[in-house]
Amino acid sequence: MRKLIAFNNVSLDGYFVDANGDMSWAHRPDAEWNSFAGENASGGGTLLFGRKTYELMASYWPTPMAMQNDPVVAEGMNNFSKVVFSRTMGEASWKNTRLVNGDLASEVRKMKNEPGEGMAILGSGTIVAQLAQEGLIDEYQIAVIPVVLGAGRTMFEGIKHRLNLTLKKTRAFANGNVVLWYEPIR
Repeated sequence: MRKLIAFNNVSLDGYFVDANGDMSWAHRPDAEWNSFAGENASGGGTLLFGRKTYELMASYWPTPMAMQNDPVVAEGMNNFSKVVFSRTMGEASWKNTRLVNGDLASEVRKMKNEPGEGMAILGSGTIVAQLAQEGLIDEYQIAVIPVVLGAGRTMFEGIKHRLNLTLKKTRAFANGNVVLWYEPIR
């Protein structure tokens, strides 16, 4: 069975996007953090997105600026297999992307049972909340960024019942970021 990971940056006050839907506050590059991001971007697997995150990612990673600023991550992002879940998009033109407009949970259950490498959700708070509610996420990787936003959206917005997690490991970075790895208690 394929493993599904949710990776998100969150502010100290718990938001993954600010009040305007922006995530640029999460980019605090330094050599150690860039190396970590490059390691994660060099693996295989499938990326899962909701429409908003897909549009944001697709507007940046295939550009010459992304290749100049972060070639390792850009190469991975562009070459990974990607699935975008949307009921409103007509097509997904970013390389290696498949558009799915059917039932999210059913499609992810099917994908988890297919052979292949793991899957990761990046951003896409609505997708994270829906799949968390269904018990389909195997691991949460949460990068806590040392910034307070004051308002925004949480990645678990809309959860209707408590989600109990257990901490598996942590890693602190020189730039102040801390990554927390959690698994659901089943």
